Amino acid sequence: MKISIVTTLYYTSEHIQGFYERTLSTVSQSSADDYEIIFVNDGSPDDSLNKAVELSKVNPCVTVVNLSRNFGHYKALMTGLAHAKGDYVFLIDSDLEESPEWLIPFMDKLNKSGCDVVYGVQKFRKGSFFEKFSGQLFWTVLQKISGIKAIKNQTTARVMTKQFVDAISRYTEKDVFPGMIFYDVGFDQRPCFVEKKSCSPTTYTLRKKIVAGITAITNYSSTPLLFISYLGLSISSFSFFYICYLVFCRIVSKESITGWTSLMVSLWLLGGLTIFSIGIVGIYISKVFIEVKNRPIVTIKSIHKKEEQ
Repeated sequence: MKISIVTTLYYTSEHIQGFYERTLSTVSQSSADDYEIIFVNDGSPDDSLNKAVELSKVNPCVTVVNLSRNFGHYKALMTGLAHAKGDYVFLIDSDLEESPEWLIPFMDKLNKSGCDVVYGVQKFRKGSFFEKFSGQLFWTVLQKISGIKAIKNQTTARVMTKQFVDAISRYTEKDVFPGMIFYDVGFDQRPCFVEKKSCSPTTYTLRKKIVAGITAITNYSSTPLLFISYLGLSISSFSFFYICYLVFCRIVSKESITGWTSLMVSLWLLGGLTIFSIGIVGIYISKVFIEVKNRPIVTIKSIHKKEEQ
């Protein structure tokens, strides 16, 4: 049985050696008789690439996939999965907030239950109050509008069968959000409760979180477009009855209804809603535009691997 350990590199220079040593130790304790470690360098500005390449020169089981620039965590993950050749794939971040030792309980649960995927779920979400609150809100809203019951507080770390990974690789959209693809693809998936550590400042900024949220919502739901339709219908209905009211007042009182304030407020409201609605439609159109160009999701600059003697 061969297991593939897939991870990404981005500002993880100080953790690479520790991750590598702990991974080797964990694999030696597992039931795997062969392994490979795949590092995907997502355009890391530090010397993460150099340290990973040095490991590949010593160990033929280490492969380094060097991307031409920073394409984003999710795309780097999908690239690593595409290069995995093991019977099982252990996907994990290399910053040591997720422990390589999780491989043992994950594999044990997978073998005992006969499921296809075992993924980590945090008992208590780490981070500030805002991070915890926004994370809970994001997954709650996403589940409501997409209809996909993705688990909250899930981690990147998970063990997957080769069959499951092959199924994921058939998802070829360019703007990916693996957190939802993992559940959309189906199969028998089981959670395993874990506790993440805080080893370094996060590089996942608020802007990146917002972009990821928009990607997830627009990739898996047409609810925003339906919202625009319902909003337009509501405003039209209100306007019709208000017009009837104005006509009635004109007939009864013979006087015009004055009020520049209400007029300007209405204009600003309708103008803002119009621009907002066009913006939502534009997001969906831009995604269609990106997909029809059929460009690769990443560009690989080089692959480093020591040839076995």
